[in-house]
Amino acid sequence: MSGILYLVPTPIGNLGDISVRCRETLENADFIAAEDTRVTLKLLNHLGIKKSLVSYYEHNKAFKGDKIVERILAGETCALVSDAGSPAISDPGEDLVKQCAAAGIPVCAIPGPCAAITALSISGQSTGRFCFEGFLSTAKKSRREHLNSLKKEQRTMIFYEAPHKLLATLADLRDAFGEDRPISLCRELTKLHEEVVRTTLGQAVERYTEMPPKGEFVLVVAGAPREEPESPTEEDAAQCVARLMADGLSRKDAVKEAARKLGLSKNEVYEIALKIPE
Repeated sequence: MSGILYLVPTPIGNLGDISVRCRETLENADFIAAEDTRVTLKLLNHLGIKKSLVSYYEHNKAFKGDKIVERILAGETCALVSDAGSPAISDPGEDLVKQCAAAGIPVCAIPGPCAAITALSISGQSTGRFCFEGFLSTAKKSRREHLNSLKKEQRTMIFYEAPHKLLATLADLRDAFGEDRPISLCRELTKLHEEVVRTTLGQAVERYTEMPPKGEFVLVVAGAPREEPESPTEEDAAQCVARLMADGLSRKDAVKEAARKLGLSKNEVYEIALKIPE
C-alpha cells in the first residue's frame, strides 16, 4: 500500500503562523522534501522536530522526484515544504504533485500561509475576481508576450518579485498597462517591517528609482477598466432592418426585432426604417 504526499505550508515571515495541523504533519511524516534544507532545518529546530530531510528544488526535481515517488509507493509518507508559503504554487512542487497524481498516490494539501492571498486581502484592490501570474520571465520576449496577453485583463492581477528585479518589472508593467494603473506593493508580509504602498505604476517607478527596494514583494495590480460597448449608429439600425426585411419580415416586425437586437427604441428605429424602400 502506498503512502501519501502532504503539502505543508510554512510561515511567510512570522513563525507563529504555522498551524497545529502543519506541525503534527511534519512530526508524523516519514521524511520531508524541502526546497532548501537549511531553511527548513531552522523551522524544524524552532518547532523542536527532528526529521529526515531530502532536497527537492528546481534543478534536481527530475531526479529527486522519481526517488520521492518510489519511497511513497513503498509506503512512506512525505511532507513537501517550500521555503515560505504553500508548496506547489509558483514552485517546483507542482511537478511532484503531477508525478504523484500520475502514479495514483493520494495528495493532501493543508491550508496555511500564502503570500498572494495575504497581499490581495490587504491591497485595497478588487478581490472579487483575480488571477495569479507569479514571477515574470527574465527573458525579454517571453516577458513582453506575457504582459501583452494581460493588457485587457479586467481581473486584479498578482505578481511576485524579488527586490533586485523590482524596478525593471515596475517599468515593464507601466509600459504595458499605463502609468495611471493602480498598484499595491506589499512587502515583508507578516514580518516586523510589513508595508503596503498603494499608488500608481508611474508613481511606483519614481518611488523605487529614488529608494532602493528591500525585501520580497507581492504586486497587486488593478485590472483594466471595463470597456463600454459602442452605441449602435443609424447606419447599424438601417442595415439591421434591411437584412430583416430581406429575410421576409414586414417593416413593422423588422423594426421591432431590430430595436430589440440593438437596444434602441422602436420609434427611433422606425424613423430610420422609413427611409428604406419596401
